[in-house]
Amino acid sequence: MQLSVIVITRNEQANIGDCLKSVGFADEVIVLDNASTDRTAEIARSLGAFVHVTPDWPGFGRQKNRVLALAQGDWVLSIDADERVPDALRAEILRAISDNQEVAAYRFPRSSSYCGQFMRHSGWTPDRVIRFFRRGQARFSDDLVHEKLLVSGRLADIKSPLLHLSFPDFESVLEKLNRYSTAGAQTMRARGQTASLYGALGHGAWAFVRTYFLRLGFLDGQLGLALSISNAEGTYYRYAKRWLMSGQDDSP
Repeated sequence: MQLSVIVITRNEQANIGDCLKSVGFADEVIVLDNASTDRTAEIARSLGAFVHVTPDWPGFGRQKNRVLALAQGDWVLSIDADERVPDALRAEILRAISDNQEVAAYRFPRSSSYCGQFMRHSGWTPDRVIRFFRRGQARFSDDLVHEKLLVSGRLADIKSPLLHLSFPDFESVLEKLNRYSTAGAQTMRARGQTASLYGALGHGAWAFVRTYFLRLGFLDGQLGLALSISNAEGTYYRYAKRWLMSGQDDSP
């Protein structure tokens, strides 16, 4: 078996179908579902995926390591339900497998959309991610959110982008902003990092300046401004939530 595709899900019925259709070239597709209450698991099974369900949620990194442990292929491609593998990327992945070079993992660019617009600036392009690797030569960090792939061996680049349909509307922006800022605050607490309300304001303001000005978000038009504001809000809420947790730090 050459290629395994792994996906973690939670209530992704709107995305999982198109996601799995884009990786139909894989030898196996494994979906690890976190007890979805919609038709995510049913849709995935209907498209030939091996579906496993876990009732608990240990965080993104550990959940991805769980599904990685189920893979049998020599190579593994890890994608999210809101990502798609276009034809050009598929061709490069298959070529890399057949070339069989001494490479442990491949990095490729990711093209992400915000409320229907693919962002060409704002720090989103180029967004290089490592998602394609030899099984046994990489694992995910145990971070609750924004996990990283830890690779043992040589990296190489693939030119074709992965498509990321990250935020279809403002409802999804607000939902992810709340969920990710909570996970970020919990990660800060676990690492012993502290925060203050004034620090939260400062970090939020800096996130806006970095996205809109330094990373040229203004070139993405009005949605570039909206993205810069949501980045600032997410950063502010992460630090503010950590600040509010301070009263619990010394609790028994």
